[in-house]
Amino acid sequence: MDLRTSDGSESRFSAFVEGLVSVIGHADRARPLFDYCIGLIMPGERKSVEPMAAVTAPDRTAAQHQSLLHFVGQSPWSDEGVLAKVGEMVLPAIERHGPIEAWIIDDTSFPKKGAHSVGVARQYCGQLGKQDNCQVAVSLSLANHHASLPAMYRLYLPQEWAADKKRRRKAGVPKEISFKTKPEIALEQIDAACRAGLPRGVVLMDAGYGCNTDLRTSISALALTYVAGILPNTTVWTSDTAPLPPKKWSGKGRPPKLLRRDHKHQPISVKELALCLPKRVWRTIKWREGAAERLSSRFARARVCVAHRDYQLTESRPEEWLLIEWPEGEDEPTKYWLSALPETITFGRLVELTKLRWRIERDYQDLKQEVGLGHFEG
Repeated sequence: MDLRTSDGSESRFSAFVEGLVSVIGHADRARPLFDYCIGLIMPGERKSVEPMAAVTAPDRTAAQHQSLLHFVGQSPWSDEGVLAKVGEMVLPAIERHGPIEAWIIDDTSFPKKGAHSVGVARQYCGQLGKQDNCQVAVSLSLANHHASLPAMYRLYLPQEWAADKKRRRKAGVPKEISFKTKPEIALEQIDAACRAGLPRGVVLMDAGYGCNTDLRTSISALALTYVAGILPNTTVWTSDTAPLPPKKWSGKGRPPKLLRRDHKHQPISVKELALCLPKRVWRTIKWREGAAERLSSRFARARVCVAHRDYQLTESRPEEWLLIEWPEGEDEPTKYWLSALPETITFGRLVELTKLRWRIERDYQDLKQEVGLGHFEG
């Protein structure tokens, strides 16, 4: 991209960076910020600090390298403040194409070879599709069918890092940062987005987050709806089944309050349920334009109540949608979701919102390939 020849790009870019300068604090950080942003959008195989220094200041690369390193690693500016400012400037442009429809919870990984980058550990790396040495960041993005925008973003700090005071001190991890699971980080981000008054949407999650019953319950407690990926072994009660009520009180001791099960009253896995559904409930639904034609697949839906440890509860969980995808030609269903969207939602709209997660997957791919997110160093 050549800012000097792109129509209006140079002035728009300068205005964007000037907006960020207003929240990074000291005026001395303005030039490094401008150069860093230039380095991200200029052509280059790697978007880490050293090659960016060579691109933005070829005549004084060593000095520029130090300047950018200090700006990224030492300057105490607020990443939350920068993200909030980016949202303030960018959201209106996204909303010109339609209202925000979804809050997408996701994480992204950065493969690493060393052991010094904050949070690096042997863990599942989505970029590689296997366990490997990497960093992982949890994000909350606002999205519609046109674009998505990261609104919250935080590195995941594994337990071995959180408990290692020497390692934390050397890497500059703030004292107030403690170990939290990825679902706990996600819930904090959702809560912060609510408190910030960001335009609301349905919370979309893959099974890495959606299988967490506490996370789904907490999202509902914030008056938000969700579509959450789940695993095939998730158990549910169907519309014509239910746990047993509490035992009758004998008149002695405390009255029983907990739901019960016996050999005749057992929940069913969502996979078992899907395989039992009659052919008439399956529908082929199209949801968006693909590269050559509209994408489509075969779906069924049913009203269910999640059964997870409900024998520890005094009443059943609320009824919600179970959405199942079973593409033609597959031997069994391939994906399952639970959704707290209204009972009145149309089948097509339920599928359309569920599949909106593709937006963040595509945008993360572009961020890694075009502006160097995959070369993150921190």
